[in-house]
Amino acid sequence: MSQSTQRALVVIDVQNDYISGNLPIEYPPVEQSLANIGRAMDAAQAAAIPVVVVQNILPENMPIMAQGTFGAELHHSITGRGWDHHILKDLPSAFINTGLEEWLRARDITTITIVGYMTHNCDLSTVVHGLHSGFTVELLSDASGSLPYANRAGSASAEEIHRVMTVVMQSRFATVMTTAEWLDVIAGGITPERDNIFSSNQRARKQGEIGEHVDRR
Repeated sequence: MSQSTQRALVVIDVQNDYISGNLPIEYPPVEQSLANIGRAMDAAQAAAIPVVVVQNILPENMPIMAQGTFGAELHHSITGRGWDHHILKDLPSAFINTGLEEWLRARDITTITIVGYMTHNCDLSTVVHGLHSGFTVELLSDASGSLPYANRAGSASAEEIHRVMTVVMQSRFATVMTTAEWLDVIAGGITPERDNIFSSNQRARKQGEIGEHVDRR
């Protein structure tokens, strides 16, 4: 089976509320991630890789993604490109009550590449769900994005959330790469670099030991 029939690009929740509405993506800059999502979609379509577009629709009384609002609509950069399959969801994972897994299995797809929003919420949930369902999972770090939080547990900037979530995903759940790297992958130029918890921890411990050594000098 060719690589193009084994992989699907899953475009998650690229909706107006994340771009110009009530929940704006801050890191990476949304203009950058939108451009890279478009690049990934164009490359997928050129390589005959199926494109699945996911749209989050919430009840009419919600402040974001509310049914029937402009904020819930897909961004024009997505609708202008088209797709092979479109699903609606109301929970973070694109697999819950959507038939996505069955659609992928029917096409013998074994690898899903995730782009869209948000890195730490619907992307993360779909990544973990995909891994647990037996798929090989990829995430394009510059074609996704986060926003800042502050709640009773503390606060974190959009950059901190995006960085930490991508590090965690790379350690076990997905291969995290840039859009440019992924374009090389689908062209057959490179093999995705997967990782594991132990190696990720060993590198961090080694870096910490080097830092302590420098501090003691």
